[in-house]
Amino acid sequence: MSPSLAERAVEVLSTADAAEKARLSRAHAAAWFSAREAGTPLPVGRAAPPLRPARPARPELLDPRKVPKRRPGSAEGRAALLHAVAHIELNAVDLHWDIVARFAHVPMPAGFYDDWVKAADEEAKHFGLLSDCLAARGSHYGALPAHAGMWRAAEDTAEDFMGRLAVVPMVLEARGLDVTPDMIALFRRHGEETAVAALETIYAEEVGHVAYGAKWFHFLCGRENHDPKEAFHTLVRRYFKGALKPPFNEEKRAEAGLPPDFYWPLVAEER
Repeated sequence: MSPSLAERAVEVLSTADAAEKARLSRAHAAAWFSAREAGTPLPVGRAAPPLRPARPARPELLDPRKVPKRRPGSAEGRAALLHAVAHIELNAVDLHWDIVARFAHVPMPAGFYDDWVKAADEEAKHFGLLSDCLAARGSHYGALPAHAGMWRAAEDTAEDFMGRLAVVPMVLEARGLDVTPDMIALFRRHGEETAVAALETIYAEEVGHVAYGAKWFHFLCGRENHDPKEAFHTLVRRYFKGALKPPFNEEKRAEAGLPPDFYWPLVAEER
């Protein structure tokens, strides 16, 4: 019998090698959508995801405050920036498969799985694009240290479905919409068009990932009769450490279904 979607998700989470993790993510996404199109959808099923995903021996994971700072105006600094974004994208692969497996016991429409499997597929593609950029520079993912803080939000929300949606796509991924335009401009100024093309692809597709979070957060709020804005504020205050920091990309956030009154009230709060 073909493995369930949840079992496939756990396989990705349990794979340490970064390139193989990305390959499996894309293969399982293709299998999901192929079965859907054939009218023989895979069962969602149940499986027990690890609290933390398997990781390669490199990069060394450091406290965010201890990751070396490099000037983005230098070639080394831009390589470090690409490495940091690759690390984010690999974490996002795991985050999206984790939400599929960890909350498979919650009844959800098939469209929920379509969205997060598509997001996991795109994050794996993004990791591949950035890996190619690093290879063109004679580098690779794992060549530099990275920070260990990204999975904290997943651990903190492991028992809270709405909390996961609020913090991961609607806060962390929304932050990507704020900072990516400046990264694109930086690489364009230095004539690095391959990196520009990769970042433009990531920027365009991340809007959809934030939108998936907003859509399914509102779905759950409607099902449980919660006010979405109040629930969002409560959950972000509970699970997100620190304050939301402007400037915000209000246009792209609005396109993704995040109006200003969701995030501006959280700006001045340190938690």
